[in-house]
Amino acid sequence: MKENTNPYEIVKQQIQAAAEKLGLNDGVVQILSRPMRVLSVSFPVKMDDGTIRVFDGYRSQHCDVLGPTKGGIRFHPDVTKDEVVALSMWMTFKCSIVGVPYGGGKGGVICDPRKLSEGELERVSRGFMEAIASFVGPDKDIPAPDIYTNAQVMGWMMDTYSRIKQTYSPAVITGKPLSIGGSRGRSEATARGCVFAIVEAMNQLGKPLACATVAVQGFGNAGRVAANLLHELGCKIVAVCDTTGAIYNPDGLSVEELEHLKDDEHSTINDCHGFSITVDELLELDVDILIPAAMENCITSENAHRIQARIVAEAANGPTTPAADRILAANDVLVIPDVLANAGGVTVSYFEWVQNLMNFYWTEDDINTKLHDAMVTAYRKVTDVAKEYDTDLRTAAFMTALLQLAEAMEARGWV
Repeated sequence: MKENTNPYEIVKQQIQAAAEKLGLNDGVVQILSRPMRVLSVSFPVKMDDGTIRVFDGYRSQHCDVLGPTKGGIRFHPDVTKDEVVALSMWMTFKCSIVGVPYGGGKGGVICDPRKLSEGELERVSRGFMEAIASFVGPDKDIPAPDIYTNAQVMGWMMDTYSRIKQTYSPAVITGKPLSIGGSRGRSEATARGCVFAIVEAMNQLGKPLACATVAVQGFGNAGRVAANLLHELGCKIVAVCDTTGAIYNPDGLSVEELEHLKDDEHSTINDCHGFSITVDELLELDVDILIPAAMENCITSENAHRIQARIVAEAANGPTTPAADRILAANDVLVIPDVLANAGGVTVSYFEWVQNLMNFYWTEDDINTKLHDAMVTAYRKVTDVAKEYDTDLRTAAFMTALLQLAEAMEARGWV
């Protein structure tokens, strides 16, 4: 039977598995197994050639029992409603695990930004914010960057919202440029948080970081920064890939060269000194640490038994299916789940929101110290639950979050 890789069905399975371990009230599971509300929008954009094109998008708000919802907006041709809903659900658990007082939100526009001019990209960004402006707000739902969106896109969206509300509203969105209320350390936060979790995992396993081998699937923002940070810690980056291909060198790749090639529009990472391989081959390399930092469902029941990494640190959302999880656990592969491994992004987004509300800004050292403390505390809390209930880290992470969410629901009289 073909494996179900629908992310919405996967996250519901993960919630159910964790709830059963805890023996939770079924009402909690029922509330968390569907989003509070989902907005579907269509909005017109004038293209550079004068034609009008209508774009479709979504914004999902999963659960606000802990606070306003929070989550990224992605621009991608494969965006679906189920994907956006699932990502908003994962965000609720992510926030709870790291102690951030948010619920989960997520948004997406069906488009390929690589085929849009800068002017068209700006008009799509502003058009989507106009379409969802009544749905979001600093104390309601706070968007952020995600796949193929960045600080500039967030700046356009914040400006559009501020114009609509006729008041300067930096706290409506995070991941903005520093000049309009962005936080230092935000662009590196997802990767930095993932690296903090990897370091803690290696310490607990008693394995040295020096010369540990690393493969990174997805050399975008998170994967690129994670490779840099791990290289600085003495790890050997032996393989990376992006949409142009994959490169492998058992003696270690030059991260500096990879960065240069990535930034050169006339080159690709395959021009780096090494051997061209497929993405599937990268995932299956014999390495200490594998970092999936691209899209969902790259590790499935079809390839999980060939994964040789000792640690899989999920910088991406939903890269491992439930069936693959079971195979990896049976093979003693330690999976640091997405809801823990990549929670650094939302943690520093929270710091940005707090700074916007206070109109007082911290240094990058302050931000990184707070992030380190949050990630290490969360990792240890999850591993304690895993030991107590003799379960894997993903189930333990969901259990950790469920305990807090259930307590909040009871306090508010929801269950």
